Amino acid sequence: MAALTRRALAGAGAALVLAPVAWAEDEIVLVETARLDDGLRLAYVERGAGPPVIFVHGSLSDYSYWDDQLPAFAGTRRAIAYSRRYNWPNRNTAGAGYSAVADALDLASMIELLCDGPAHVVGHSYGALAALILATRRPELIRTMVLAEPPAVSLLAHAPAPLAASGRAMLADIQTRMVAPMRAAFLKGEREAGVAAFIDYCAGDPQRWTKMSPQSRAEILKDAHEWDVMLTAGELFPEVAPEAVRAIRTPTLLLSGGRSYPFLAVIDETLASLLPNARRIVFETATHQMWLEQPEACRRATLELQNRA
Repeated sequence: MAALTRRALAGAGAALVLAPVAWAEDEIVLVETARLDDGLRLAYVERGAGPPVIFVHGSLSDYSYWDDQLPAFAGTRRAIAYSRRYNWPNRNTAGAGYSAVADALDLASMIELLCDGPAHVVGHSYGALAALILATRRPELIRTMVLAEPPAVSLLAHAPAPLAASGRAMLADIQTRMVAPMRAAFLKGEREAGVAAFIDYCAGDPQRWTKMSPQSRAEILKDAHEWDVMLTAGELFPEVAPEAVRAIRTPTLLLSGGRSYPFLAVIDETLASLLPNARRIVFETATHQMWLEQPEACRRATLELQNRA
């Protein structure tokens, strides 16, 4: 069986093989650990050669979210996917103040450690929020970025005129009926109840979590440790200032699902009105998981953006 050769990181950190991960019947890819300056270790996989593309997963997920995309990008790119600091299989010690801002700083460290210059960044959901925040702070590290529905919830208060009232109402509702119950549950150590509050709210169904199979619930809970940290000693939705977004000049692609959660559509429309160098694509039949439901269309649009840069 063929294996992906580990990349040497001499002088910039160290890489340790954690385990082989199957890509196909005839090959494996090695999971490595990037050791950052602050002692954090982030598991990642990489494949291919060429301009670097870093994939950042969302909440209740890990690097394996991108398993189907890395081989497809690897024909022309060096494709890298990593797990955010408290997601499987990472075992970092919990620290106070965790939020998408910390994830953005981790992303900056990964780019500086693994790449020789700026990278193309592809983020889904909370990973897209981390990428957006990084673009407001260290734009020189990002060559292009693809944002698939980042939950930049604070921007709901700054929705364009036709959506202003509904945006403010959505923001208040999220804080009251989603964030507050989640935080209360996690503060009591009731992880499953906290995750259920999130799932039920987003689905608009108070029984959505209980309707899921035990296997599906277990798979989701595997990556819920990030919220153990974030909702007890951090911040779920840090502020993103409209003026900071307006200052971003990075070529950006916004990917939206036409059947996704309504508040994310308002956030994406707000982002489209603020970002000076952005294009938005709405996949009308897709949900929030457009990368899983329409992978080829998402990939084509992403490569088109990257090829123009």
